[in-house]
Amino acid sequence: MYNIVTLQKKGQSLPDLTLVMLGAGSSTRFNQRVKKQWLRIDETPLWLFATQNLQQLSSFQHIIVTTSPDEHFYAQKFSDTITFVKGGETRQESLANALLHVKTTYVLVSDIARACIDQAMIDRILDEKEHADCVVPYLTVVDTVVYEEQTINRDQIKLIQTPQLSRTDMLKKALQTGTIYTDDSSAIKAMGGKVVYVLGNPEAKKLTCKEDSATISCLKAPSSNIFVGYGFDVHAYEEGKVMMLGGVEVHPTTGFKAHSDGDVAIHALIDALLGAAGAGDIGELFPDCDPRYKNVDSKLLLKEVCAFLAKVGFEIVHCDVCVMAEFPRLSAFKDKMRFCLADIMELSPIHVNVKATTTEKLGFVGREEGVAVSATATLKYYDWTNV
Repeated sequence: MYNIVTLQKKGQSLPDLTLVMLGAGSSTRFNQRVKKQWLRIDETPLWLFATQNLQQLSSFQHIIVTTSPDEHFYAQKFSDTITFVKGGETRQESLANALLHVKTTYVLVSDIARACIDQAMIDRILDEKEHADCVVPYLTVVDTVVYEEQTINRDQIKLIQTPQLSRTDMLKKALQTGTIYTDDSSAIKAMGGKVVYVLGNPEAKKLTCKEDSATISCLKAPSSNIFVGYGFDVHAYEEGKVMMLGGVEVHPTTGFKAHSDGDVAIHALIDALLGAAGAGDIGELFPDCDPRYKNVDSKLLLKEVCAFLAKVGFEIVHCDVCVMAEFPRLSAFKDKMRFCLADIMELSPIHVNVKATTTEKLGFVGREEGVAVSATATLKYYDWTNV
């Protein structure tokens, strides 16, 4: 099967087909600290692993991935060839948002939670695209089925899977309704469209609960790599404000000139944490032009960053913070800062280090114009296979 790059090199046209991967769900039923979208399969998050798998099985003119709004900026850092679309409150809303960007005649829609789709299953779906408004893979039922105390004919039962192939115009029309459908074929059938069923694959099981991962063979454990990030920040002094450093009040009347509370130590630490995760910097998450962060307590920002890192699949291993200041003297506050930061990050205090030094009267710090802080942070992937 040719991929996009190969076809372009050979001068062949791509099929009139767009891939939409739905990954904006809340992952509530997975019931883990990490959202299932961000489980690492070796080095790759699940949503990208599932997308790349389908890219290897067929060629697409366009690939679209829906994301949760608060993870959208981070997902974009993984690819410049995928179109990322913010999802809605429901699967149907997310799909409708994605379809606004679909220009091809056909669209293949799949859930990122189905990662083990094989070539034969995709071929069966694509082979029927000229014969239906929607092509749907399904599984048969081998056990006896009882519905409302009555045994029913199991041969009439189909367990529906994704991906599902639809005519784009039909799917767009089918979703213009207040009725909520759990899959594409139900919406198209409700408006009188033709649905064709093809045999699916038990290996294409959807990852819904943590227990499902034990029966999905293609999902490998995350890598054991350690990631190191570095942060640096400076703030000038400002009279008439409380000085906060490392979450601790260290001076009652001389604080920092800043949009937030100016806790330069926490700001440097946040940048180190984001750097280790490849998630940009503090200004991307908490821009200083946003009134929501005016005079905000930086401890709340650090707590939000830690929650984000957990959600996208990381664990914090260790942090080291170095405060450079001539004023005030900080030796009496270092342990208070260390325990405060450890509590916010839910780390053992021994895994958080805080140092304080001067610059021997050199530079703006030496002239007592402000404070500089450098920080490092180490992260590892959350090992969901050992929980």
